[in-house]
Amino acid sequence: MITQLTPNLAVDRIEPSAEFFSKVGFEVTVQVPEDDHMGFAILVNGTQQIMFQTRTSIKDDCPEIEDASTGSPVLIFITVPDVKAVAQALNGYDVAMDWRETFYGSTEIGFREPGGHIVTFAQFPAEEA
Repeated sequence: MITQLTPNLAVDRIEPSAEFFSKVGFEVTVQVPEDDHMGFAILVNGTQQIMFQTRTSIKDDCPEIEDASTGSPVLIFITVPDVKAVAQALNGYDVAMDWRETFYGSTEIGFREPGGHIVTFAQFPAEEA
């Protein structure tokens, strides 16, 4: 029934979020301009993708869901083969959740990406480098 699930995250500006995600292998593959910046973008890493849309673009594009762009930040959970390499690549970004070992067996660290959303990167023992 479902072939793909892609979050579309509301942000004030896409470029800082795109730079954050580029550090872990995402590339902007689609972008729609809005004045002097991106209003919408699709970022892809292999078979994974994430969309970003500015709050003003959401308001212009679909005013009936404008309130969807003003809620709490989205929490994103990403499984990676080498969480230490990810943390190294994101050095300097805001750590939202310190290193931890979970009851379900992963080693995790969480960052607040520039758009305000929390991104947790997790490595499970079978995937250790």
